Amino acid sequence: MDISSTHEVTQLLKAWSVGDEAALEKLTPLVYRQLHNIARRYMAGERPGHMLQTTALVNEAYLRLVDSGKVNWQDRAHFFAVSAQLMRRILIDFARSRGYLKRGGAVPHISLEEAPSVCNEPDVNLLALDDALKALSAVDERKSKVVELKFFGGLSVEETAEVLRVSSDTVVRDWQLAKLWLLRELSRGTTSHES
Repeated sequence: MDISSTHEVTQLLKAWSVGDEAALEKLTPLVYRQLHNIARRYMAGERPGHMLQTTALVNEAYLRLVDSGKVNWQDRAHFFAVSAQLMRRILIDFARSRGYLKRGGAVPHISLEEAPSVCNEPDVNLLALDDALKALSAVDERKSKVVELKFFGGLSVEETAEVLRVSSDTVVRDWQLAKLWLLRELSRGTTSHES
């Protein structure tokens, strides 16, 4: 998304925040592709034949965003951060409603060895990752947010820094430490499950 599009999205979000329904109509085609990319990151980790498809996840998240009432959107990064968090909740709720085991069962575990490839891993256990992210949040909420924004939201280091109101260097450090922490937590879950 170029700078003019980024600025346009931010302006439309602010207009929508104050009740301009026409802004929402103009906004939808501008954000749909990015929402679909976020959903695809989440769905890449789901087992083949998952009942919830990428487009359905986008649509459900979009409906919840529209129905949520007036949100005071800061900018496009804030919108996509909230969207990513909402999609994560939808998938977690879906997995729990289907009775998947909390830490394993027939669902394989995630590997967080290399951040860029994590998004494309076919064997992500979203429930185990969600549990690990909740545990990380209890220890260091900002690092948990960095993972959510970068990994799931697809935000750049700069956009993540802007949303969290910290420096880009802080985001890079938090990202590195969070990956190590999550890898340790997830491998603990695998070890305790196999024992």
